[in-house]
Formats: sequence, C-alpha cells, structure tokens
Amino acid sequence: MNLEKVIFGFFILLAATLNFGFFLGPIGDPAAHDVYELFGAIVISLIATMLKFGDRTQIGAVHLATSLVADLQLIAAALVWGYATHIAGHDPLTPVEMARVVSLSGGAFLANAVSVTMLVTETMMQRR
Repeated sequence: MNLEKVIFGFFILLAATLNFGFFLGPIGDPAAHDVYELFGAIVISLIATMLKFGDRTQIGAVHLATSLVADLQLIAAALVWGYATHIAGHDPLTPVEMARVVSLSGGAFLANAVSVTMLVTETMMQRR
C-alpha cells in the first residue's frame, strides 16, 4: 500500500464530503448551512490542491484543475458570505444571499465529484 496515495485519496474524499455537507439543505435557509463547515471545506480543499501539485501526468493536471475550480468557488462563497454579514450588515443572511453562497458551493461540489470520479477510475484502471 502506498501511503502517499492513501493521504491523497483521503483529502480528495474529505474535501468532497465536507463540501457536500455544507451544500445539502434548503438553499435559502441560513440555519441549514454552517459557516464553520464552509471554512473546513475551504481548508481541506486547499490542502488537497497542494497535494496535487507534484503530479506531472495528464490526469494529474486535470486533478489540479478540478481542485483549483473547487477552491475558487468555495473562496467566492466565503467572500459573498463575508460581504453580506460584515459589509452589508445582514446577519443572518437573507435567503437570496444564502442561495448565492450555496450555489457557489454547489459548483465546487461538482468539481470535487469530477475529481473523485477520476480518482476511482484511475485506481480501477491500474494493474497490479
């Protein structure tokens, strides 16, 4: 068993599951989406991105691209949340603002799902 691949797979799957946990729930209900879960999804997604930088293969480049997309969307979601609460002064967020945040995290979840699918496919294609 390759410990590097275990850690790589762990962070890819953890990023996807944290993102899914934040995304799940009524889109406009701020009570259903925890800011700390969004923060955790961002941190783990950034760690997963760092782990993808060493791979010089074509599939590694696509893994990195999906991770960068997820990072960008999660950071944009956090910026929208931060703007709404700290600059616009809406605490709790309005349903429209919460829908924007959740929609951005949904895009990140799609990118994470593509990455997980590629990881599983790549694993199944490897010969012993």
